[in-house]
Amino acid sequence: MSKKNEMTDAQRVRALLNRQKPDRVPIYPFAHGGFPVVYNKLSIQEAFNNPEATFSAQRKTAQNFGWISTPMIGYASFGGWEFGGDIKWPSAEFAQAPSVTRNPVATPEEAMNLELPDVKKAGIVPLLVETSTLAAQENPDHEPFKIVFQLEGTFNTACNIAGADQFTRWLIKAPDAAHHLLRLASDFLVELAQYYKDTFGTESLLPWGGEPTSSNQLISPKMFERFALPYIKETHEKLIAMGYKHIFKHLCGEQNKNLPFWAEIPMGDPGFVSIGHEVELERAGEFFPNDIIVGNLDTSIIQIGTPEQVYEATKTTLEKGKKLDGGFILAPGCDLPPMAPVENVEAITRAANDFGWYE
Repeated sequence: MSKKNEMTDAQRVRALLNRQKPDRVPIYPFAHGGFPVVYNKLSIQEAFNNPEATFSAQRKTAQNFGWISTPMIGYASFGGWEFGGDIKWPSAEFAQAPSVTRNPVATPEEAMNLELPDVKKAGIVPLLVETSTLAAQENPDHEPFKIVFQLEGTFNTACNIAGADQFTRWLIKAPDAAHHLLRLASDFLVELAQYYKDTFGTESLLPWGGEPTSSNQLISPKMFERFALPYIKETHEKLIAMGYKHIFKHLCGEQNKNLPFWAEIPMGDPGFVSIGHEVELERAGEFFPNDIIVGNLDTSIIQIGTPEQVYEATKTTLEKGKKLDGGFILAPGCDLPPMAPVENVEAITRAANDFGWYE
């Protein structure tokens, strides 16, 4: 049975940050643009080109469904546009984000000659800052942070500069070019974090990023250790030294064999470690006992399952997540599908209100 809410969503997250148990598991929707704009009868393209519209849609949707609100925009192909490539805005029914149509580099020689762009003008960054400026104007009681902004994974950013197919080949055939792009990616992300610090400070700011291309579906654990680990670790260390207290990192896809290396990377005190359905919550808890685990409801169930199936899957996820010592936030294992049936999304909140309470 549902209980009367005793804490706000912001208070629940702050309790976790203070290493305390909240009254109920918070719900993080992993819905930065797609589902909220569709739910509010906007186009997904507007989610990226109209910060005011996407900001309003995200906040309203979070309020309606009882979610944590983290108004922001971002896309998994971050790096391709920012370093000089071309993108295509989402236009098809199930498109969720911009896609790169021309990568900034096509050969190892071009990669070695690539230089850092002006971070303030690069790609989506002006839109990120515009959205963050709107978010900073007020903080309702379901927004635990003043600003959440995309600071994409270091390996993923480098990969997007060349394209995943080429970059993963270069790990073997042109390692110098791969290292150069990783160096540029790390330096760019640190400059972006510094730009945000100079503009907004670091108090109540949360850098958010994903690492889909570092998954074992694309690279081996050996390659992760050699190429991804040093640069991701360095980037995070510099963010923490800069004054950022918490980092949100989505370990997208099959990351099980990479977990020992991820455990070496600082996430903050505590950090947020988001996982897909491929990684069991208990296993994530073993490697990140001091961080807040976020996840890991299978998005395919949300898209094609029945409300009853979503409800039961959410219940199972809650029962596992509540046992984690470092804290737990209920979330989809990746982006909430933009075209997910509303009744399925409602089932997530209903299950959390029925089974998400701590004794």
